[in-house]
Amino acid sequence: MQLEPDTSSASRTTWLDPSAWDILILSTVIKVLLFPAYRSTDFEVHRNWLAITHSLPISQWYYDTTSEWTLDYPPFFAYFEKILSIPASFVDPKIVDLNNLNYDSWSVILYQRTTVIVTELVLGAVLLKFIRGAVDPPTQRIISASLFLHPGFLIIDHIHFQYNGFMFGILLWSILMARNGSKLASGILFAVLLNFKHIYMYLAPAYFVYLLRSFCLSPSGRIEIKNFLALANAVIAVFIASLAPFALMGQIQQLLSRLFPFTRGLNHAYWAPNAWALVTAVDRVLLKYAKSTGTDFHINLAGVASTSRGLVGDTVFAVLPNVKPLHTFTITLALQSIILIKLWFHPTYKSFLTALTLCGYSSYLFGWHVHEKAVLLILIPLSLLAAERHAYFRTFVIATVAGIFSLFPLLFTPAESNIGVLYSILWFALLYLPLSKRVYEFPKSLSYVILDVLEKTYLGGFVFLQIFVAAFPVVASWNSRRDESHNSENSMEFLPLMVTSVYCAVGMVWGFMRLIFIYLHEDTAYQGQLSTIQ
Repeated sequence: MQLEPDTSSASRTTWLDPSAWDILILSTVIKVLLFPAYRSTDFEVHRNWLAITHSLPISQWYYDTTSEWTLDYPPFFAYFEKILSIPASFVDPKIVDLNNLNYDSWSVILYQRTTVIVTELVLGAVLLKFIRGAVDPPTQRIISASLFLHPGFLIIDHIHFQYNGFMFGILLWSILMARNGSKLASGILFAVLLNFKHIYMYLAPAYFVYLLRSFCLSPSGRIEIKNFLALANAVIAVFIASLAPFALMGQIQQLLSRLFPFTRGLNHAYWAPNAWALVTAVDRVLLKYAKSTGTDFHINLAGVASTSRGLVGDTVFAVLPNVKPLHTFTITLALQSIILIKLWFHPTYKSFLTALTLCGYSSYLFGWHVHEKAVLLILIPLSLLAAERHAYFRTFVIATVAGIFSLFPLLFTPAESNIGVLYSILWFALLYLPLSKRVYEFPKSLSYVILDVLEKTYLGGFVFLQIFVAAFPVVASWNSRRDESHNSENSMEFLPLMVTSVYCAVGMVWGFMRLIFIYLHEDTAYQGQLSTIQ
C-alpha cells in the first residue's frame, strides 16, 4: 500500500485531464437534455425566492407571504438567491416579478436549470482535489466520478429541482480539509454550510466532537487555547456574517420560525424509507387485522383516517402508541452518543468520516418529519468509504440501491421515471464492477455465506418491486373500468408508494445496523494505521 499521497506534478496540475473532460461534457449534455423534464413545486419555490430577494428589502425577506412558497432557508442561501437574481433580471425581468406566480416560460427554465449546472462545478472541483491527494488515485477517481454523476443529484437537482450538488460540494470540501489536516478550514466550511441549509445540523455532532478532540485538545487531553479560540472565533464570525442583519432588525425569532416549522407530522407525504415508515406500516397491518378479525384492539379513530389518507398531515397511529418529537429526538441522540463516544477516543479521519455518516444515518432513520431527499446525507459521505474494505462496500451497495430507489417516486411522469431507472442501473453497474474487484474478500465462514445470499436476495427483490410499481397503475386502471364505483382503485391508490417505502426502509435499516456494527468493532490498530496514511 502506498503510504503517502501522490504529490507528483501531474497530480498537482489544476487542469482537467481527458477523462475528467469526458465526464464533465457527458454529464452536462445529459443535464441539458433534461431541461424540458418534469419540474416539482421546488422549481417555483426557487423562482419565488429569486423574486423575493430581488424585489424586496432584506427586512421583508422572511416576512413575505405573497406566495405560499415562503423563504425558509438560512441567510447564506437567501444571499445566494440574491446573487442569482441579478443576472436573472437581465435575462427576463418577469423571473423576479414577485407577483408573477408560477411563471414557467422557457427563459426561466433555461436560467434556473443552468444555474444548477454551473454551481455544481463546486462539487466537481472538490472531487478532483480528492483524487489529486488520494493514497490510491485510480480508486478515488472511480468514487469521484460516481459522486459527480450520482443519480441522486440527477433526480433531485436536475429533474425535481434543487441545489444539492452545490451544497454537497461545500460539505465534501470541508471533509477534504479534514482529510488533509486543515481542521480549522474544515470547521469554517461546515459553519458556512449550516448557514446555507440547516438540514446539515444532522452532521454537526460529529464535527463538534472531532474538532474539539483532535484540534482543540492535545492527545493528552490538555486544551489548546490558541486552536480553540481560532476555531470559536472563526465559527462565530461566520454566523455573525449570516445572522447579523436580521439580529439588528430584531428578526431572529421570525427567522427561526421559518427554519423550524415544528407543526409538521412524523412522516412526510411520501414516507421516507426509515424506521418510522416501518412502524407506520405495522400500524396499518394491525388495523387491517383488527378490522378483518374483530380483534379487540383499542383503535384510535383519528388514526384510522390518518393511516388511510396517504397525504400530507399529522401521522396518527390507529393501534400503536403515537410518536412525539421528543421520542424521535431522544432515540436519535442516544444512537449518536454511542457513535460519538468512540469518535472521542479515536479521533482519526477515518473514524470521523464514518461517525459523520452514522450521525446523518441515525437522524434520517429516527428523525421527525424526514424528507426522502435527505437520504443524500447518507449516500454521499458513505461513498467515500465504499472502497475501504469489503464490509464497507457491501453496506454501501445495500444503502445506495435502497436509497436511490426510494427517490424514484419523485419522478411523476413515465418518461422521467424510465430515464431515472435506466440511468441508475447503468451508473451502478459502472461503479460496482471495478470497486467489487478491489475489495472482494472470500467468505470466512458459513454465516458469511448465508448473509451474502440473504443480502443478494434482498437486492434482487428490487427488480420485482420495480415491475410491481410499473404494472400497478395499469392493472388498477383496467380494474377501474370494470368497476364503476372505483372503490378498488381509491382504497389502494397509495399502495405502490407504501410498498416502495417499506421495502427500501428494510435495506436502509439493515445498512445502518451493518455500518454501526462495523464502526464499533473496527480494529483500533487498523484505524491508527489509516490515520497516518490519510
